[in-house]
Amino acid sequence: MFPDIRLRRLRKGKIKNLVRENTLSLDDLVQPIFVNETIDSAIEISSMPGVYSFPLSEVAKEAKEIAELGIPAVILFGVPAFKDAEGSSSCGETDVIQEAVRRIKAELGDELVLITDICMCEYTSHGHCGIIDFETKEILNDPTLEVLGKIAVSHAKAGADMVAPSGMMDGMVGAIRQALDLSGFENIPIMSYAAKYHSSFYGPFREAAESGYSFGDRSTYQMDPANSDEALREVTLDVAEGADIIMVKPALPYLDIIYRV
Repeated sequence: MFPDIRLRRLRKGKIKNLVRENTLSLDDLVQPIFVNETIDSAIEISSMPGVYSFPLSEVAKEAKEIAELGIPAVILFGVPAFKDAEGSSSCGETDVIQEAVRRIKAELGDELVLITDICMCEYTSHGHCGIIDFETKEILNDPTLEVLGKIAVSHAKAGADMVAPSGMMDGMVGAIRQALDLSGFENIPIMSYAAKYHSSFYGPFREAAESGYSFGDRSTYQMDPANSDEALREVTLDVAEGADIIMVKPALPYLDIIYRV
């Protein structure tokens, strides 16, 4: 008790740094890069001033500048030139993210950690995160899992260091883990969007990724904002399926969920 204990003793000058409980440094940052196959030069995203979409011809240069700033990792989001109902331009050897990964790796090697988004919304003509039954307008969970596994394997073959499934399909982590392991990529980690809430915060991202949906919304697979216990169930399941890192999104309005997780 006071006067024997004086907590202000540790609040002077550089002593504060020695006992600081939480720190944020460059090592904690992941920079997103939007790669757009349909453009020839960088284009500013109107809803995110100062943030740009880059063509394949400039993606390695942008990645190099990021690495030179000391940022250790990037996450890549792709916009393909061709979209269809099945998202078939998502998992080919020469598709946009696969090509972006190869170009960055050729320029930087292992200097930068390359994380790739694993979802279908950027690649489907309808903008949803999975295969659609057009009669019922239902997003079909299990057929989507097979596609997500193929996307993850194609990214790993191109040289991705980590994959990040974001579509909130039940069983997505387990399906991707199995697909990677069977293809010899058992050492590729999975960063799961484990508790991804249905939110209007994603509007600017949807502009950048050109992934707005043509009907309905994503409330049947993204989480209900009213639920907090469900987030813990989602996280527990993803960890059990093999997730190496888990994410809560969006972060700022769900700090209570981050704390509980």
